[in-house]
Amino acid sequence: MLGARYRREMTDDQGSVPSDRRYDEVGDHHVVVVASRQGRPNLPIDDCPFCIGGREAPDPYEVKVIDNRWPSMADGRCEVVLYTDDHEMSLGRLGRVGIRRVIDTWAERSEVLGARDDVEYVLIFENRGADVGATIHHPHGQIYAYDHVPKRVAQRLRFPWKPDAAPGDRLVLRSQGWSVVVPYAPTYPISLEISPDVRIPDLVSLSDVERDAFADVLGEVLRRLDAMYDCEIPYMMWVNQRPRVMEGYEDAWLHVEIVSPWRSKGVIRHIAAAEVAGGEYFLPVTPESVAQTLAEVGARR
Repeated sequence: MLGARYRREMTDDQGSVPSDRRYDEVGDHHVVVVASRQGRPNLPIDDCPFCIGGREAPDPYEVKVIDNRWPSMADGRCEVVLYTDDHEMSLGRLGRVGIRRVIDTWAERSEVLGARDDVEYVLIFENRGADVGATIHHPHGQIYAYDHVPKRVAQRLRFPWKPDAAPGDRLVLRSQGWSVVVPYAPTYPISLEISPDVRIPDLVSLSDVERDAFADVLGEVLRRLDAMYDCEIPYMMWVNQRPRVMEGYEDAWLHVEIVSPWRSKGVIRHIAAAEVAGGEYFLPVTPESVAQTLAEVGARR
């Protein structure tokens, strides 16, 4: 018997992904219990399933989209995007052509998944590195097609989010109609927002020229992050875009967020009990110093 503060909003037994979506009224948060994901692989050493000849990629490819074998949601709403068949490559080092292929794929999947009646929001994201929970080293990202607009996304849309008009010394770079800024009050030691200077609602709406510029800027930012410590820095990246509905959200502004838990090379900034308990965060590095470092890295390269 559930108490008054709790609600089981959905039990999804369709397909092969039994899931249980629970809501805590006091905490105002959802948790989706997906016990089937407990059996997914963890950092395979011998055989990479995404390399040529692997379980998911028998033949060479440039960009490949596959269904997630351990999805968090049913009915083909979780996909994996393989950026390249080169195991040692990274998204930032693919160059304009390679990154543009990935962006085109993101846009195409956003449109296809977003056209479904059971999808309201398409989330593009990447976890890179064991420090942020990536279980396979091969360069790849994921796509979740939600049947609702997630809480944090909805909050940014209600505000509505738009680029910082006066970032000052938090500006990392501005190029080809795109800007990269460190937020004023981030919760991660490294935190970046990438956005077009004029409002574009989603990936699907980007023109060819805008996609090329986006590829250049995204690649430059990812390479600078690695250059900070002369190694592949762990990061989480996601794309904020307009929900795939016919009406509303006219103020939606496409932007990418990239965060890393590293406060120095190889040193993770762990969230402390007081921060979790109080919902207030204590950042050990200044946003301005992060922006300055990334700007200087770009000047040296």
